[in-house]
Amino acid sequence: MTTLSFHNRHYALVTETWRPQVNGVANTLGRLCDGLLQNNNRIQLVRPAQPGETVGLADNGPLEELLVRGLPIPGYRQLQFGLPAYRRLLAHWRKSRPDTIYLATEGPLGWSALRAARQLSIPVISGFHTNFQQYSEHYRVSLLYRPVVAYLRWFHNQTLLTLTASNTQQRELSRLGINNLMLLGRGVDCERYHPAHRDAELRRRWGAGNTDIVLLHVGRLAAEKNLQLLQRSWQTLRENQPTGVRLHMVVVGDGPLRPSLERDMPEARFTGALGGAELAAAYASADVFIFPSLTETFGNVVTEAMASGLAVNAFDTAAAHQHIRDRYSGCLAPPAHEELFLDNLRWLVSDTEGRRGIRMHARHRACQLGWPSVLQRFEGYLQRSCSPPRPLSEVVPGK
Repeated sequence: MTTLSFHNRHYALVTETWRPQVNGVANTLGRLCDGLLQNNNRIQLVRPAQPGETVGLADNGPLEELLVRGLPIPGYRQLQFGLPAYRRLLAHWRKSRPDTIYLATEGPLGWSALRAARQLSIPVISGFHTNFQQYSEHYRVSLLYRPVVAYLRWFHNQTLLTLTASNTQQRELSRLGINNLMLLGRGVDCERYHPAHRDAELRRRWGAGNTDIVLLHVGRLAAEKNLQLLQRSWQTLRENQPTGVRLHMVVVGDGPLRPSLERDMPEARFTGALGGAELAAAYASADVFIFPSLTETFGNVVTEAMASGLAVNAFDTAAAHQHIRDRYSGCLAPPAHEELFLDNLRWLVSDTEGRRGIRMHARHRACQLGWPSVLQRFEGYLQRSCSPPRPLSEVVPGK
């Protein structure tokens, strides 16, 4: 086995979303960047400037940030895409050449970074963090599906390797004709997300007593998240509420669909986006996690909920497929089988002992999913791409 030495490398990470923005891509990229810095690497972070920031170069020791111009995503002003920066990246990378470039997003900024890297013969690997090809249906632009798939296939096949979040995503991308796929996976912080953060006072503010059941959803409130099923789930449970059981719905997150959801679910409590200790307390203070999305590359909220000791009800895809055993550490329904999804939810609410066992097993499974092994794999892929003595597909760090 070849031993990889992780230190004193110079990597560039290109992304169109970054903390404090609240989404899975920003969360994952932050973790990966922090891990590289802790291993004494130099990092160039190329991203759009956020409100209040100035376009330009900010040198913070081992982390150098190159901020470029961006524009808000239509219909979703909380997020933005980076404008092309080909000439600027070309000039910067000629002066300060990274060993390898990691492209986390495929928008105009990622496209221009790919062009510049190819011009300078800098190795590039990419990550598939967002299932953009599935969004066309939800935003009523289904005619764009084929062009989007063709572009994503072209983009990722220009890179040495494309890293995926889950086995189901890897199979889907392979069917779309994307080559050189390798599993990166995701971790979860089991100290931050812990049942010990359960807060009786928070539950009281939600109107929930000690024996009441709090249903929780965490995520972006946008069309691609299948939130009509969240609404239907809440309505179904309220119409068929078990005798002696009081139910409460809490929705954490923000996005363009929040006003319509608040109108259609007036009994639910909407908190807006939460982070840090507030988010950890919200998870731990609930009982059942409802996750109806079918467009996830992974779904970090699933493993965060599991780590917090919640019973997760989800479809059998992405993180749920990879880490949940049906009716043992959560409940799974085949993708798009809404009636089984609802049946599972009714069972979780009505079966106290079954729910208690699932919550215990969920926490146990989540605690096996630490970030260190993910970071080791990521850095191994980056380092091997600098000067690969053998095909990247043969290198699986940590094995």
